[in-house]
Amino acid sequence: MNLRLDGLSVRFHIPGAVVHAVTDARFELRAGRCLAVVGESGCGKSVMAHALLGLLPGNATVSGHAWLGDSDDAIDLVAATEKVLARQVRGRMVGLVPQSPAAHLTPVRTARAQLAETLRELGRAETPEELAERAGLRPQDLDRYPHQLSGGMAQRVANALALAGDPPLILADEPTTGLDRPLVEATMAELRRLCDEGRTVLIITHDLRAAERVADDIAVMYASRIVELSEAGTFFAGPRHPYAKGLLDALPSRRFVPIPGRPPELTRLPDGCAFLPRCSWATRACDERPPWRRAGAAATAERVACHHA
Repeated sequence: MNLRLDGLSVRFHIPGAVVHAVTDARFELRAGRCLAVVGESGCGKSVMAHALLGLLPGNATVSGHAWLGDSDDAIDLVAATEKVLARQVRGRMVGLVPQSPAAHLTPVRTARAQLAETLRELGRAETPEELAERAGLRPQDLDRYPHQLSGGMAQRVANALALAGDPPLILADEPTTGLDRPLVEATMAELRRLCDEGRTVLIITHDLRAAERVADDIAVMYASRIVELSEAGTFFAGPRHPYAKGLLDALPSRRFVPIPGRPPELTRLPDGCAFLPRCSWATRACDERPPWRRAGAAATAERVACHHA
């Protein structure tokens, strides 16, 4: 199932200010591919994911479009009513793997009870045991309460819940947060397997190593905007945006050099390039917002927002 964002923006209205959480997000994710949205904490990655499912608080304003499905019968997730999102989209068309799975499980109910309830609500004939087996859970794990599950087991329960409705699109919001490296590898391998089965997978993460492990494409967010979009191989071989280059250079396996400075406040975004104060490439041209332009002569789907890329 295809997902296409066209100018998606999210604003939070708070006393005396407006938080520009997501600004003009644009990309297309096709069936059978995995897109990892990466960037520093607070750049708007998770807000963008929650906007797709209508899971934002009442002080949020969402504009633009997010088309889910083929062009003939696609649903605009931004314009969709809560009834459509609840009855057609959540769980059935989009499966959500939440951040910190154990915190999202009902503490007084066993894994079996929660799987059974989800299957019943979605009208699925599959049993909790069958669903658990697909997610790599052992039968004895089903009768445990969330506090009795290890981090890996809680992650598998979350994966099972996301798969309960057999959705064509999997949205994983920071699926590796709090996990040790072996569990990170196992979680990303499972997401890659789902993608290889033909599902569309969108991963929100700040873990570049995990993204490299699984993604076909990379979208880099900075201060609410996507600043680079490219195939994963191209990105990890040599990103075109200076912020994306800085992210890779900060990895211990690379130069291990942090990006100087701090991101701007989302209540006071500059008119020009938001990365200007931290950028060694900056010139006077950067006082104006950089265009979102094609990144390579043969790469029609690759884009970068930088005057000097």
